[in-house]
Formats: sequence, C-alpha cells, structure tokens
Amino acid sequence: MRIGFSTVRHRWQQVWAWIGRGARLMVGVPDYEGYVRRQRERFPDGPVLSYAAFIQDRQEARYGRRDGCVRRCC
Repeated sequence: MRIGFSTVRHRWQQVWAWIGRGARLMVGVPDYEGYVRRQRERFPDGPVLSYAAFIQDRQEARYGRRDGCVRRCC
C-alpha cells in the first residue's frame, strides 16, 4: 500500500497540532478552538463566548475573580 504525500503531510499536521495544544495547556493557555468545537457539538443553538470573554472566564477560573473570590473547590 502506498501512502500519498498529502496524507503523510496531513498526519504530521495533526500530530503538530496535538503537540501544540498540549504544550499550550501545560503553560496555561486555554484552547479556544476546542471550546468552540465542543460548544457547537453539545449545544448547537446555544451561545458561544467571544475569545476575550473566554480568556477572561478561564483566567477567573484559574486565578480567582477580581474581588478576591475564587471559583474552585480548593
């Protein structure tokens, strides 16, 4: 079986995208594209946060709100 160049290139692009997504999550950069994809799959008619609102929400979830209240269990 012979694999074409475009197939190999596509697979490498997928691998690098996966590695990049993992690296960004390790350093604390949230995955907006993944969020949009999941929202569209789970709630097709529901709202999707803008990029700025998504980043603010993720920062508040990680570091707490500006008023000092933290939205996590610990």
